[in-house]
Amino acid sequence: MQTATRILIISALLCTATFCQAAAMEESPQSPLKPPAAAQQKYPRIVLYSVSWCPHCKAAKEYLTRNNIPFLNRDVEVDDDAMDDLTKKYKSQGVPVIVIGNDEVILKGFDQQKFEKAVKDVQKKS
Repeated sequence: MQTATRILIISALLCTATFCQAAAMEESPQSPLKPPAAAQQKYPRIVLYSVSWCPHCKAAKEYLTRNNIPFLNRDVEVDDDAMDDLTKKYKSQGVPVIVIGNDEVILKGFDQQKFEKAVKDVQKKS
C-alpha cells in the first residue's frame, strides 16, 4: 500500500512541475531561430595591453566586453612582443594601455569617459 501512495505522490508532483514549467514557457516565449541582428556600431581597432592581476585592466576588459566592443587583449606577462611594444613603442612601464585606431590615440590607464571620447574622435576622422 505504501508503494502505491508513493507513486501517486510522485505522479502528482511531476504533474504540478510540468504544469508550472508550461505556464512559465507561456510567459516567456521561445526566441526565434534567427533573431534580427542588432545594429552594431563600427569601432576602430582597439588593442588593450594588460596583465591578468591588474584591477584597472580588469575594469577595462569588463567594460569593453559588457558593451560588446571588439578588442584585442595583449597580456604583457605572457607575450614578449607585447611587452616590447608596451615599453619601446608606447614608452610605458604600466598597464593598462589602450591603443585606438592605427596608433591614433594611446590611452595610459583606463577612464571610461576618456575612452569614449577618444573612440568618437577616431570615428570622426574615418
